[in-house]
Amino acid sequence: MQQGAQVNTSINTGDTGRLRLQLARLVRSPAFYPFVGLLVVTLVMILASDTFLTTSNLSNIARQVSINAIIAVGMTCVILTGGIDLSVGPVMALSGTLTAGLMVAGLPPGLAIGAGMLIGVAFGIGNGLFVAYLHMPPIIVTLATMGIARGLGLMYTDGYPISGLPEWFGFFGRQRLFGIEVPILIMFITYFAAYVLLQHTRIGRYIYAIGGNEEAVRLSGVRAARFKLLVYGISGLTAAIAGLVLTSRLMSGQPNAGVSFELDAIAAVVLGGASIAGGRGVIVGTLLGAMLLGVLNNGLNMLGVSPYVQSVIKGAIILLAIFISRQRHK
Repeated sequence: MQQGAQVNTSINTGDTGRLRLQLARLVRSPAFYPFVGLLVVTLVMILASDTFLTTSNLSNIARQVSINAIIAVGMTCVILTGGIDLSVGPVMALSGTLTAGLMVAGLPPGLAIGAGMLIGVAFGIGNGLFVAYLHMPPIIVTLATMGIARGLGLMYTDGYPISGLPEWFGFFGRQRLFGIEVPILIMFITYFAAYVLLQHTRIGRYIYAIGGNEEAVRLSGVRAARFKLLVYGISGLTAAIAGLVLTSRLMSGQPNAGVSFELDAIAAVVLGGASIAGGRGVIVGTLLGAMLLGVLNNGLNMLGVSPYVQSVIKGAIILLAIFISRQRHK
């Protein structure tokens, strides 16, 4: 009897130990605090507004989040290497206006959309060349290309929106597929592809390693510059995809679109638990961070909070997220 009791006790102790280990791993996950923050903010908004938890409002939040979340995918890849990309907002606008202009000019739709994607990738690769091979500071390089992309968009359109797009083009921003709104579907596909790349490929391991210690990666024989070039190209591509979705939603090419979108994307990455210094973060955390920003923006608007006050609140939340990240790292 005593031996049986000892066996049962050891089994219970083992189960408790495994449970504690799993809980410890969960708490250490970069996505844990963003998830808790999203739950807390959602609960506060539900209690503060009777109309927050309606199907139409939740669908509206997801649709609004989709564009920033798509941009944030590329921003996550760049930040994981210790870089930054401030050009994504203007690149998104330029890509969208170029697609709209070429389509209105009579170019086949596939070629017009392809040209929009290509200009986004070209800007991303250009950023990567300056950063990875000429060793220029990312913040300076992308600040310069931000102005170049914005200027090219305004030159191409003379500062006016481009309208007259075919009705079918609204599919990417307004329609549903399999009962899901297409922008949300595009967002999930983008995140799934990024998850596979970062978590299940050698390229993803190198991206994390470069952010952790680029010099050690070089000394191990890996050409780090190639992977830095790749992440900036991905950032340009996701900006172009977001531009396609936004242009389709508005049914016009807007050269002034995307103002401060780069800041929202950076905020989503930071709120998602990634380290701004690189090397730490998960793509699921970025999605949670983008959703947290979307819920916060939507709830504050429904409560009639002044946009000026909203900026203060969001800034304070971002500072808190950075502080928590640093404390966890210590």
